[in-house]
Amino acid sequence: MERWLSFDCYGTLVDWRTGIAQGIEAVAAGQSARLLPVYYRQEAEVQAEGFRPYREVLGEALRRAAVEAAITLGPGADLILPDGLPRWPVFADVGPALSRLRESGWKLAVLSNIDPDLFAGTRQRLPVRIDAVVTALDVGSYKPAHGHFLTFAHSYQPQVQLHVAQSWFHDIVPAHELGIPAIWINRLGERDDPSIAAAVLPDLETLPETVSRLEAEGQHHRAQHQERARQ
Repeated sequence: MERWLSFDCYGTLVDWRTGIAQGIEAVAAGQSARLLPVYYRQEAEVQAEGFRPYREVLGEALRRAAVEAAITLGPGADLILPDGLPRWPVFADVGPALSRLRESGWKLAVLSNIDPDLFAGTRQRLPVRIDAVVTALDVGSYKPAHGHFLTFAHSYQPQVQLHVAQSWFHDIVPAHELGIPAIWINRLGERDDPSIAAAVLPDLETLPETVSRLEAEGQHHRAQHQERARQ
């Protein structure tokens, strides 16, 4: 039986927030704290307008955020984020957690709002092998739309799947809508509704134990269902 853990990448495995902040500082020194929250909102709005490659989303969202915040960006601002993205730092807890999960027999997938060429640089820096990748360019949409999840299900037909992600908006909500158990990695201590997640963790440190517990619970529920069906 193939067991899959699907992951969001940027924010969950890769420190997206630090990467964006470093890019902003390179073209607007001292302004990252002011621009970051505006950028987050603008990125979601750009993604919702109609599909365009993520490298274009990055540049346009930063441009709009700067206009809204009345901040002048330096030369090269349209490329600073996509050019720097492959070097964004990987969280230190990724290697230990994902290595243990792979040793336990889980296959690992990434479902990401990214372009394939941009993810290629990140993939080389991840400390574990990734078995499957679904990008925004593959499906022509951005999460929280369901395209990533549906394409993964169609392509790999997982018999068991748990989704692991930091973003409540982009990942936990659509996983819940599709009936996919999800583990919310709440790295930022956000206060969204935790009840729609199968588990909530502050980081990946105890992810292997949590996955084992949820798998055992799932097996128990399936056994009960089969027993009732026989009666």
